[in-house]
Amino acid sequence: MALIIPVRGYTPQLGKNCFVAPNATIIGDTTLGDECSVWFNTVLRGDVNTITIGDRVNIQDGSVLHTLYKKSTIEIGNDVSIGHNVTIHGAKIHDMALIGMGAVVMDDAVVGEGAIVAAGAVVLSRTIIPPHELWGGAPARFIKKVDPEQSREINQKIARNYLKYSLWYETPDHPADPSVEP
Repeated sequence: MALIIPVRGYTPQLGKNCFVAPNATIIGDTTLGDECSVWFNTVLRGDVNTITIGDRVNIQDGSVLHTLYKKSTIEIGNDVSIGHNVTIHGAKIHDMALIGMGAVVMDDAVVGEGAIVAAGAVVLSRTIIPPHELWGGAPARFIKKVDPEQSREINQKIARNYLKYSLWYETPDHPADPSVEP
C-alpha cells in the first residue's frame, strides 16, 4: 500500500479516481486533482512547502517532487506528463506540458503550456520556458518551437494512455486495452 504521510498538520489530498502505486510516497501539503497517476517509487514530498497537481497528471516511476522551505512551491497544471526519474524542485509546470525522462526542473523555473522539456535536460532555477517550445540540454536551452496543435495532441494522448494504464491495476487480470496508442 502506498505511503500517505501527514506531516506538520497537513495530510495529502487525492482527487477522484487517482492511481497511486503501492510503493509510491505522498507526504504533507500535497494535493492531486482527479484522474492522476503516481507510479512506482515516486515521492511527492510536501513536507516543507505546497505541491499542487491538476487533473489527469501522470508522474512516472522514480520521480521526486520537492520544494524549498518557505521559498518555493510546486504547481502543476492539467494533462501534464512527467517522465520516469524526473526531479522537480519548486517549479511551475503549465497545462499540457511534457517533462522528459530524467529531466531536472529547479526552483522558480516555469514551463509554459504545451512546452516540452527533453529527456535528460536540466532546467536551471528561474528559467522561463515559453509555451509551445522544446528545450533540452544541460543547462537546458531553446531548441525549437512546437506546433501548438501537435503538442496538445501528443500530450493529451500520453495523459489518456497513462489513465488507461492505471486502470489495469484495478483489475490485474484485465487484458491489454487495444485502444491504447503506442
